[in-house]
Amino acid sequence: MVDTMALLPSFIRPTRMTKRAARPSGRPPAGDEAVLDAPDDRLSPALVAAGRGEYAAAAELLAATRAGAEWENRDRYVSRLAAFARSRPEWFEEWRTAAPRDPDALVLGAQLAVDRVWPSPARAELLREVSPLITAAARADDRDPVPWRIALDHARGSRAGHKYFGELWEAAVRRAPHHYGCHVAALRYLAALWHGAHHECFDFADRAAQDAPADSLVQALPARAAFGYLTDGCGPEVPRGRLEAAADRAVALSGRFPAADPWPAEVRNKLLYVLMRLDRWDDARGQLSLIGPYATSFPWDRFSDDPLGHFLRLREHLLADGSRTVPAGLMTVPSDPAGGHRGHVRADDH
Repeated sequence: MVDTMALLPSFIRPTRMTKRAARPSGRPPAGDEAVLDAPDDRLSPALVAAGRGEYAAAAELLAATRAGAEWENRDRYVSRLAAFARSRPEWFEEWRTAAPRDPDALVLGAQLAVDRVWPSPARAELLREVSPLITAAARADDRDPVPWRIALDHARGSRAGHKYFGELWEAAVRRAPHHYGCHVAALRYLAALWHGAHHECFDFADRAAQDAPADSLVQALPARAAFGYLTDGCGPEVPRGRLEAAADRAVALSGRFPAADPWPAEVRNKLLYVLMRLDRWDDARGQLSLIGPYATSFPWDRFSDDPLGHFLRLREHLLADGSRTVPAGLMTVPSDPAGGHRGHVRADDH
C-alpha cells in the first residue's frame, strides 16, 4: 500500500503532543438572546478598556497568557484585540510607543499589520513589507507559537513555496506541537496550495486529530476539512464515511465542554453546518442546544454579510416543529459575478 502521507509536503506529517492550554471561563447572556463573537470574561474587560483608549488591561491579559503558556487563549486574544485595533487604533499606538520592545505589543502589532493588508489586491507584495514585524515578534519570546501562526498565515498570503512553509511549520510545532491555530493555518495553506485537494486536507487533519489528546481543539480539525469540502464544490468526491467520522470526532469534543460556553463556540457553529449538510438533524439540534446564545462569525459570514441574522434564521428553521430541512439558500455559499465564492476577505479565510 502506498503511504499517502509520504506524498505530502513534510509540514503536514504527524507531530506529537506536549501540553495543552488552559481554557477560560465565560457566562452566557440571560434569556434566549443570541450574540455574535462574544468575548469571554477575561477578554471583555480588555476590550472595554481599549474602547476608553486604555491599553493596560490588554497588556496585562496578554502578559498573563504568555507567563502561563496559554497559547490557545493568547492566539484568540491577539486576533480579537487586533480586530478591535483596526477600527480603534489609538490605544494600541500609545502602547507601542510606550513599550516598543514589549513581546505582547509586538505580536499584536504583527497580527494587526497582516490584517490591514490582507484585503488588498496587492496582498502578496504588501505582506512582504510586514515580515520584519513578525520576525521581531518571534524573537521577543522564543517560546511563543503565536508569531509563528501569524508567519504561517503570512506565507499563505504571500504565496510562499511549501518548502519555506514547511520550515515555518516545524518551528511552530516545536513550540506547541498541537496548537490549534497553527494547524488551521496549515490546513488553509494546503487548501490554497492545491485547490480541490480535499483528500490531502483530510489526511492531514485526520492524522493530527489522531495524535492529539481527546480534549484538544485539534479534534475538530477534520470537521473543518469537511466544511471546506462541503462548501467548495470542486475536487474528487470524499467518501461519506470520512465526513461522518469527522463529524463524530467534533461531536465528541463538543460534548466535553459545558453548554453555552464561548470557548468552543466556533467549533460548535462550524459543526452545526456540517451536521445539517449530512442530514444529521437530531445531532444538529443537540449541537444548537450546546451553542446556546453564542453565534460566531465563522462559518456564517461565508453565507451572508449578516452572520448573526443568518444564524438566527437557521436556528428558527431547525427548531420549527422538528423540521428536517433547511432552505437551500441558507446552506450555500453565494458566488460573486466573476465566479468563485463571495464573502469577507480575512486573514482567517479558509
